[in-house]
Amino acid sequence: METILPAVITGAITLFGILLSNSKAQAVTDAKLEALTHEVREVTKPAQQVPVMADQIRVINHRIRDLEEEAQHATA
Repeated sequence: METILPAVITGAITLFGILLSNSKAQAVTDAKLEALTHEVREVTKPAQQVPVMADQIRVINHRIRDLEEEAQHATA
């Protein structure tokens, strides 16, 4: 019994230290993951805007063609 109790106490202290260390490491990992997620979102914003801009360019080109046709009919 004399050797079991110190072994149990030592094991409990060791377990507590490991859990504490892991929680700190997890907090650091979570912070880094959050920062990386933010960076990825910033990088992908322009890629998400490309289809919108392409559609706007298509509309603008169509309007230019209409105006050119109107100008040709007005001078004819």
